[in-house]
Amino acid sequence: MVLALTVCGSVVALVVLGLFVFGLRRRLIQRSGGTFDCSLRWEASEQDDTGKGWAYGVARYNGDRVEWFRVFSYAPRPRRTLERSAIEVAGRRVPAGEEELALLSDAVILTCLHRGTRLELAMSEDALTGFLAWLEAAPPGQRVNVA
Repeated sequence: MVLALTVCGSVVALVVLGLFVFGLRRRLIQRSGGTFDCSLRWEASEQDDTGKGWAYGVARYNGDRVEWFRVFSYAPRPRRTLERSAIEVAGRRVPAGEEELALLSDAVILTCLHRGTRLELAMSEDALTGFLAWLEAAPPGQRVNVA
């Protein structure tokens, strides 16, 4: 009986510690500011509205880069880094089909090319406005393609 209580107590303590570290990581990512909720689909195929491949995350502006972190991860480093000079915006659309269930309710999908890889970013309308403004605010002489 004592062993069972000790094991259960240890499991509960590990779960609480894991949740604490999870929340602390999110707080550290957002500490410097310039973050927004952003789902990402890497190597997206055209006309794919199955809702598969989307990963929920947080993006952070860092100079001429956007760093994207998975929400459900303990990794301290960004999963993807997108350089402003390498991003080409191909278009935008609203979620269709099963995508509506996989994404946040007010999401707008931005289709981009980054170094030859097609990707899609889903974010709120406000975050989209900020993202496009950040792209257009590139230093003089830097080529920027914003559709």
